[in-house]
Amino acid sequence: MNFWKFNKTIRPLKDHNKKKDKVLSEYAQEAYVQASLGTGTMKSAVRLPSGEELHEWLAVNTVDFFNEISLLYGSIGEFCTQKSCPCMCAGNIKYAWMDGVKFTKPIECSAPEYVDYLLAWVEQQLNDESIFPLQAGAAFPKNFQDIIKNIFKRLFRVYAHIYHAHFKSIVALGAEAHLNTCFKHFLYFVIEFKLVRDKEMVPMKPLISKWIKKKKGFSRSERKSRRSNSRISADKKRGTLEGKR
Repeated sequence: MNFWKFNKTIRPLKDHNKKKDKVLSEYAQEAYVQASLGTGTMKSAVRLPSGEELHEWLAVNTVDFFNEISLLYGSIGEFCTQKSCPCMCAGNIKYAWMDGVKFTKPIECSAPEYVDYLLAWVEQQLNDESIFPLQAGAAFPKNFQDIIKNIFKRLFRVYAHIYHAHFKSIVALGAEAHLNTCFKHFLYFVIEFKLVRDKEMVPMKPLISKWIKKKKGFSRSERKSRRSNSRISADKKRGTLEGKR
């Protein structure tokens, strides 16, 4: 079975570079390539490159993550049906759909319906130049980061559903390494820019905990550095006290 088999769940890839007069710096492009291929350090690859504008960086990556998730979900679309997935769930968490326009109240729907609503909703915003301006120097809306957070919160749910309901299908397709790389890239990005709240990531907490080991807000390398600095400070303090005796 071809992992990249196209079906009706896959949308045409959104393009963000050809339409923009302003392009990302060489450093920014290289950083994204490293993260996409799973090489280098993802944590550093997702950081805002020097000289880049925050909203521009968020916008470009939003388009790329949308494309990535569209392809991933399309690969298991034949397994995600109204019969196999009558609700949009991730473990014991159930998601209802509401967009505030067509659906002004939360509705329960099947997973394929939810994802279809979601991808169409995201694509509509990506095509809205008042939200994602195409001209260089055009202003982003004041609530742009809130819009981005809402998009990433919902894109996260697609990953959560794939892992909980369709991981066996992903393994059968031989695509588990690709899925893990894509999700890890997505995860480091949302953590770097605080785009998804911790309570929203609960369905994926066991896996996230294995990848992102934190203690009191510091990474392993940061904790090691702090312990080393603490020992140095303690030694200096001890030497000062002994000198005063």
